[in-house]
Amino acid sequence: MEEELLGLIYEKGFQYNEAGEFILASGKKSKFYVDCRKVTSLAKAKYLMSRIIYEKIAELQVDAIGGPEVGAIPIADAVSYASYLEGDEVKSFWIRKQAKGHGLKKWIEGDVTNGDRVVIVDDVITTGKSTIEALRRAREAGLVVVKVIALVDREEENGKQNLEAEGVSVEALFTVSDLMKAHGKESANRHGL
Repeated sequence: MEEELLGLIYEKGFQYNEAGEFILASGKKSKFYVDCRKVTSLAKAKYLMSRIIYEKIAELQVDAIGGPEVGAIPIADAVSYASYLEGDEVKSFWIRKQAKGHGLKKWIEGDVTNGDRVVIVDDVITTGKSTIEALRRAREAGLVVVKVIALVDREEENGKQNLEAEGVSVEALFTVSDLMKAHGKESANRHGL
């Protein structure tokens, strides 16, 4: 399943440019562009990531899985659904970038409460900034964050290390190095090597 998901991320969500023309949210330039939102919109990718991630968290006895809007929503929802199919119920939630301006003015959407054990997910980690903000909001709400899982670690700007500095275990399903290996194989195939 991991190979299939990596293939989908490479095929649908990865671009490489030697000139480093991709501008990141931080303003820095990169040779890589990783668009997991396109990937997580695919039914097959939802199935694969839900199975892979659920297997990684099943023994953690968590109540919920969620993370920052927008990237975490399809991941968390898919894993929650997979948990139900396994006779478990891991709820999903998501954390707003800004508190809702009306109604209850909530930061967190979903059925989570103080003391719930949760996993924070995100699609891509670069600096880890949005994931760290979500993790802090979850903790402020009294949630116990037991792990962070990302689909892809860009291996730039110390994202994983920045998250680990928050005192949480961090795991990425894939890295940019994995995507570059796939890129090298595809490039070799195109050139008949």
